[in-house]
Amino acid sequence: MIDLYTWPTPNGHKVHIMLEEAGLPFKVHPINIQAGDQFKPEFLKISPNNKMPAMVDRNGPGGKPISVFESGAILIYLGKKSGKFLPTEEHQHYDVLQWLMFQMASVGPMLGQAHHFNAYAPERFPRAKLQYGIDRYVNEGNRIYGVMNRHLEGKEWFAAGQYTIADMAIFPWTRDPAKQGIKGEDYPNVMRWRDKIWKRPQVEKALKTLSDANRTSNAYSDKAWELLYGKSQVQQRAG
Repeated sequence: MIDLYTWPTPNGHKVHIMLEEAGLPFKVHPINIQAGDQFKPEFLKISPNNKMPAMVDRNGPGGKPISVFESGAILIYLGKKSGKFLPTEEHQHYDVLQWLMFQMASVGPMLGQAHHFNAYAPERFPRAKLQYGIDRYVNEGNRIYGVMNRHLEGKEWFAAGQYTIADMAIFPWTRDPAKQGIKGEDYPNVMRWRDKIWKRPQVEKALKTLSDANRTSNAYSDKAWELLYGKSQVQQRAG
């Protein structure tokens, strides 16, 4: 059994998708990042960077428990554990890994910032004060979508000619390009690829993970904002 410490964010969902697709049994432990669960000492023992998702596989290598943090590392671990969605043939293997790293280094950080400045921060600050950040990250977001759109020309999947953890990692970040300030219709290959993944039953199920918890949380409260973006996040200490 895998204990998954998570919240319904893009980084959480890519692990939810892999677990559902691979058919691995798992138990969800909500980490409400808007309430500060990520700073609790028991969670920091698993994820010292105070970020979710993180996991504990009770039956890890050699039958011993192992904890893993960082969503990309979790996907690689689960691919090797299940023998699915991470090819072992070396050319294919590294093709998958390079696109997974592309997601970790570019897609997630940059599109996350585009979303923040374009759709989230204006709830609290005048848009005029945010315009440089909006322009900076929306422009970079368009560049990244362009990279993906060109790569997917004539291709069904991102890597190795098959559905892999690279697709699972990138997909959750492309569900709502409008909130990132991106016109999805300008990138038809990305939208075609995205919609194909979205129709998979396992993906539909994965995206429902903790959906009720997400709807009942208050992402725009002063407390949530301070925990996510304020000084309190650097003042937290493990017990």
